[in-house]
Amino acid sequence: MDENLAKIRHERSKKDFPGLRLDEDEYVEFAFRRAKVCLMLIICGTGIAMIILLLAFLLVLMGQSMIDEMGQNYIFIILAALLAAAVLIGLVSLRIYGGNKLFITNKRAIQMIMLSPFANSVNVIDLVSVEDASFRQEGILQNLFHYGTLRLATVGDETTYTFKYSDISGEDLKAVTDLISRAKKRGHRKKEQSEEEQ
Repeated sequence: MDENLAKIRHERSKKDFPGLRLDEDEYVEFAFRRAKVCLMLIICGTGIAMIILLLAFLLVLMGQSMIDEMGQNYIFIILAALLAAAVLIGLVSLRIYGGNKLFITNKRAIQMIMLSPFANSVNVIDLVSVEDASFRQEGILQNLFHYGTLRLATVGDETTYTFKYSDISGEDLKAVTDLISRAKKRGHRKKEQSEEEQ
C-alpha cells in the first residue's frame, strides 16, 4: 500500500477510534460489534418489563377500594423500585453491549470484552500469530438472525480467542483471512531480509 495512503488511514483510525493505541503505520480495517439482534433483545426486554410494571401501577390504582391506603403505598413503592431496577438493568445492558468490540487492523486483532461494568478485558493478537479464523453458527436463531461466533486460533500455545454474538458476514471473514495471509507474507519477508542482513 502507498505510504501516504497508509498515513491518511492511520490518522483517520486515530480520530475514529481514540481509545485504541495504534502503532505509527497501523490503521483499522474492520470494526465489529455484537449483532444488532442483541441490541433489539435488550430494548424489547426492558420495554416489556416497563410496560408490565406500568400496567401493574394502573391495576393498583383501579383496585384502590380493595386495598387500604398503607397497602397501596407499599405496593407503589415496590413497583417503583422494580421499575427503576428494570431501567437500570436496561442501561447497564446497553453499556455492556457497546463495550464489546473487535477491531481488525492491518497488523493486529484487538478484542474488547465487557462482561459487566466492573469486569472487562482487552486481548491483542498479532495477525502473524493467527493460524486459523473461522465463523460458526449454531441453532435456528443464529441462522435466522445471521449471527454467530468468530474464532481466532493462534500458533504455538494454541490460544483461541472467540467473539460471540457477532454478525460478521462471509465476505468479512474472507477479507479478514486475506489480511491474515498478507500479514504473514509481510512477516516472512521481514524475517528473510533480517536474515540476509546478518
